[in-house]
Amino acid sequence: MSLTQSVANALSGLTAASRMAQTVSANLANALTDGYGRRVVDLSAQVNGLAGAGVRVDGITRIIDRAILADRRDAESQHQGSSLTATALLRVERAMGDADAGTSLAAQVTALQAALAAAGADPSSDIALARVLDRLAGLAGGLRHASDAVQAERLDADRSIAADVDLLNRSLRALERVNDDIVTARITGNDPSGLMDQRQTLIDTIARIVPVREMARPDGRVALVTPGGEMLIDGRARQYEFAAAGVVTADMTLASGGLSGLMRDGQPVSGPAGTGWLDGGTLGAAFRLRDDILPAQSDALDRLAADLIARFASPAADPTLGAADPGLFTDAGAAFDPLAAAGLAGRIAVNATVDPARGGALWHLRDGIGAAAPGPVGAAGQLARWADALDTTSTSGPGSAAGSFGDHAARLSASAANARLMADEAQARSGARWRALREAELATGVDSDHELQMLLDIERAYAANARTLATIDAMFRTLLEI
Repeated sequence: MSLTQSVANALSGLTAASRMAQTVSANLANALTDGYGRRVVDLSAQVNGLAGAGVRVDGITRIIDRAILADRRDAESQHQGSSLTATALLRVERAMGDADAGTSLAAQVTALQAALAAAGADPSSDIALARVLDRLAGLAGGLRHASDAVQAERLDADRSIAADVDLLNRSLRALERVNDDIVTARITGNDPSGLMDQRQTLIDTIARIVPVREMARPDGRVALVTPGGEMLIDGRARQYEFAAAGVVTADMTLASGGLSGLMRDGQPVSGPAGTGWLDGGTLGAAFRLRDDILPAQSDALDRLAADLIARFASPAADPTLGAADPGLFTDAGAAFDPLAAAGLAGRIAVNATVDPARGGALWHLRDGIGAAAPGPVGAAGQLARWADALDTTSTSGPGSAAGSFGDHAARLSASAANARLMADEAQARSGARWRALREAELATGVDSDHELQMLLDIERAYAANARTLATIDAMFRTLLEI
């Protein structure tokens, strides 16, 4: 081997060692950076004819475990969706009150029963009657508060959908640009690893909104498709539309046209519910909350309110009422119309006839809503009928178990608590799976101990090649001195 060839070999070794040191330092610097894929330098032996010609840097390989990455994205999508659901149901449960604190609907029914019993023992007492009125208002107010909370959560879910669609569109457009940049980098011979890190972060963002499957293309691009078969991007990114609602009421549904579903190019996205084939992640969870889970809670509250109104509007509860007269509880002051039950819990109110603040009189609690004049102050029959109305066994709707109004209120609160507990369990399961896969993903990432050992090896290789050059330089000097 000639001295000139030896110099070329040593210089190629120094170049390779320098590139490897640069790569290892980048790995260490980005050990905690989300989306960063560990890099390794690809080396191969150069050959000039039959003789070795040093080492060649073939490029940089980005090391990731695609199977673990795909599983982690799927787990994170589920976890984000279950967390959104659990948070919303927790707020609904709290709006229905705390049994231990005496603020639940069932506790308010118990308080009303106690007030009626006290007033029945002393029907001439305006203080006792005022306490009954206060308990009646508290029960109606509790139903309205719970109903308003459910509709507020539906509105939040609708806004969450709008925000997710906007973020999805922006991320897909950014992914399209990064895909193009990666193709350009590969064509021009530049290292696209940094762009691939950006792409992984973008895909992670998209995967939280909707589950995706990543498919590599020969030119370096990737395509994304949902498990349902919706192609989000394959070359050009698709864009989606969603019309957010300014307000959400109980009668507004996707089926009625009051709420929007997901659109693409002005047409509904085909598939189940409002998400089409983009179901899953935070987007699918928000649609299920808005269109399925929370409307079921709203319907249950409306049935409970309808049962309460019917109990106090029957002739058995108040013989002074006419056939079309509103009873002790009303639908915003009017008699209840079964054909307009949607949102009833948000409109229920105590009849103004018994409320002095609205032009009524407390004695109507003792003598009946339709009584023309006060009766004997010692008469407690009507108060007993009010109490019996609460205790009467009935059903609150088709398929419901028979019971008193307090039983129905307790079952509703228990149902809300059970729904929240199930959501919490789903959140815990998905969270455990996501954390386990995240740890597995990190284990395949940058190992600082390994990288530092690599630096020591690179240092020795660099020193050996530098020593080779120094030796060859000395040999040249010797030859020139001859």
